[in-house]
Amino acid sequence: MDFQAKIRSLPASAGVYLYKNAEGDVIYVGKAGNLRNRVSSYFHQSRVQDAKTDTLVREAVDVDYIVVANVKEALALENHLIKQKKPRFNILLRDDKTYPYVKLTLGERFPRVYVTRRLRKDGAAYYGPYFPANLAYKLVDLIHRHFLIPSCKVDLGHFHPRACLQYYIGRCLGPCVEGLGTPEAYQEAVRDVKLFLEGRPTDLSRSLHERMEKAAHAEEFERAAKYRDLISTVEQLQEKQRIASVEGDDADVFGYHHENGMLAVNLFHMREGRVLDRREFFWEDLPELEIDHVGRGAQAHPIEQSSVGLELFDPGEFFSALLKQLYIGQPYVPRNIYLPVDFEDRAALEEVLSEQITSDSARPARVHLLVPQRGEKRSLLDLAANNAKQSYDQRFRVMKPNTKAIQEALQDALGVPELPERIECFDISHIQGAETVASMVVWEDGRMKKSDYRKFIIRGVIGVDDFASMREVVTRRYKRIQDEKKKMPSLILIDGGLGQLHAAAEALASLQIINQPLAAIAKREEIIYVYGQEDEPVVLDHHSPMLHLIQLIRDEAHRFAVTFHRKRRQMRDRATELREIPGVGASTTRRLLEHFGSVQAVRQADVAALSAVVTRSQAEAILGHFQK
Repeated sequence: MDFQAKIRSLPASAGVYLYKNAEGDVIYVGKAGNLRNRVSSYFHQSRVQDAKTDTLVREAVDVDYIVVANVKEALALENHLIKQKKPRFNILLRDDKTYPYVKLTLGERFPRVYVTRRLRKDGAAYYGPYFPANLAYKLVDLIHRHFLIPSCKVDLGHFHPRACLQYYIGRCLGPCVEGLGTPEAYQEAVRDVKLFLEGRPTDLSRSLHERMEKAAHAEEFERAAKYRDLISTVEQLQEKQRIASVEGDDADVFGYHHENGMLAVNLFHMREGRVLDRREFFWEDLPELEIDHVGRGAQAHPIEQSSVGLELFDPGEFFSALLKQLYIGQPYVPRNIYLPVDFEDRAALEEVLSEQITSDSARPARVHLLVPQRGEKRSLLDLAANNAKQSYDQRFRVMKPNTKAIQEALQDALGVPELPERIECFDISHIQGAETVASMVVWEDGRMKKSDYRKFIIRGVIGVDDFASMREVVTRRYKRIQDEKKKMPSLILIDGGLGQLHAAAEALASLQIINQPLAAIAKREEIIYVYGQEDEPVVLDHHSPMLHLIQLIRDEAHRFAVTFHRKRRQMRDRATELREIPGVGASTTRRLLEHFGSVQAVRQADVAALSAVVTRSQAEAILGHFQK
């Protein structure tokens, strides 16, 4: 069946259609209340001519479809297929920021807590999202200190001969070592953490009070004191905990700025009536969004025409695509979402999201997609739009943000608990394993701090082994930091991929340095791997000032390592001729090169000048060698 005949045979029911090119790749996914009419409309001569749809029609050679019961199911399926197939003619969500969740690994024998930015169906409990992002790290740190549940990478499937430093400083119950605690005590702590993360401080306080009184009656006063301190901590933090809940005046507010085919969107997260965080989205070379004239009455929003050519931008179609990818399938959706424009399937999306949160929370609830025209809510939209304009200027007009802004953005993107005020970066340099050296450069408070740069000669590795070399240099550096009782850097950055990252992590673990922020940047892909989140690599936009900073530090480490390696290689090559002279050994060669600077200068020196560095007989032997 040819393409046009297949289109004429499509059913007149709701569903999703997938255009494919000659290679069989899905290039566009759309939804429709009537598949036959919608797909046929692409080929009507009366349709609005635009470059995107014209290109799509030229490239499409086949169409698949999936029939569903109604438009709501089509909307949800369309969103799933766009995320799965990533067709190039669809708007795809691009974001430098994702918000973290706290993960409690209930499926493990001894559950642990982690900060994660990716939700999985793995039997674990996820709590969040948290605004601002560093709140998740503060909560996990609090859980370590007060509930003593770890987030380490130690295999807890079997016992180990000794505990790590975290147990000895009172931040872990020590489940890795037999006899340090009981499974019952550990499970009790896990239940407390679960109540804490679920936002049930009253239930947790009641349970702790009961256990405290029971311990006091049994005259276990030390144990009762621990419960007392924990009760105090829970009560103090009750108001500070910002877990997204179904209660309160929660809203998301959108604003956008579109110019010259580029788009910036700002999203303000309001929780309990306060703006807690702002999220930015950027698109370059934005694919023109199709303008659906099938079954649509008068336009509910303007269609912007760029100053470049006849490029059309339909804000309604854009926000329809964006909201589906942002909210469908997410564990939390705010009750109110304020939008600058209306769009055709707003009511259907409202219904889908309302059903989604009702099924998740087991209570009737409703999501409202609102387009305010006046009043305080309209002022919020104007605020978001003004910020979107500022974001556009900063990203696309190459306005350099200040150091503090870059540090805050980097802290959020990499998920490090503190502002990265000092970054130490390592690189390895060699040629086929010869003269292997390493460098460490330092970025501190907005500039490279050259006085803190360090060079390392790798001595304990034979042959080519970048991983072992990285282990050696990281061990040597931070063993010295420990011995001198100096502060660890905010972030350790490794020039390399996962192998170098894990080698550095092994070196830190051997020194019992736990929870040190550690990341690596792969040279070719420019992907950033954060230790502990390797399956969630950070991919920054190539315009991002954060990526530019990471690249600057990485390139400086590489330059410093290569320069040091080249200098040692030249010293080795220059020393070869001097070592051929009878009576001239390694130490004599080093003294000559340090004094004269080069073999050429040694060649031109007379006996008197040479005698100032070496003995008279050696000076005569050197002079005789070069006179020959």
